[in-house]
Amino acid sequence: MKEVRPTSGKVLQALFNILGPLEGQSFLDLFAGTGRVTLEAWRRGARPVCAVELVRGRCEALLPLAGERELGVWFLDVRQALRRLKSKERVFDVVFADPPYQSRWVATLLELLADHVALMHGRSRLVIERSLREPLPVLPARLSLVEERHYGETVLSFLRPVV
Repeated sequence: MKEVRPTSGKVLQALFNILGPLEGQSFLDLFAGTGRVTLEAWRRGARPVCAVELVRGRCEALLPLAGERELGVWFLDVRQALRRLKSKERVFDVVFADPPYQSRWVATLLELLADHVALMHGRSRLVIERSLREPLPVLPARLSLVEERHYGETVLSFLRPVV
């Protein structure tokens, strides 16, 4: 099992300051890891919140909340989770993804999200956390870059779906 790299406190604070109030907004956390981002979205009033993490043992902090009505914790591969969410016709206001750094997941993830753009609406915000050393690939036509913020070795890329 690869080591988990939780989102740093500085990046976490910046992310939620940029996102602003989340009360009543739906939130999807892909590659949830320790669940730190999921918990912060929940704490800030996002509802419903869905966390996707392949390895159950990584996000033990979410398990006590997993019984909450509007908090879903899915122990699945991201590809499977996106297919299931699409089949359930789920739509999210915010989609956050923090794939493993230096794993070439960013390009794959962007293609997957473009194929599952039905999970978002025109005002949805997609945020990809990535390493500064892993450039943002050419974006699929269904996604557009709004802005990027740099925090040391971490980059937050803010995108919107083109629907």
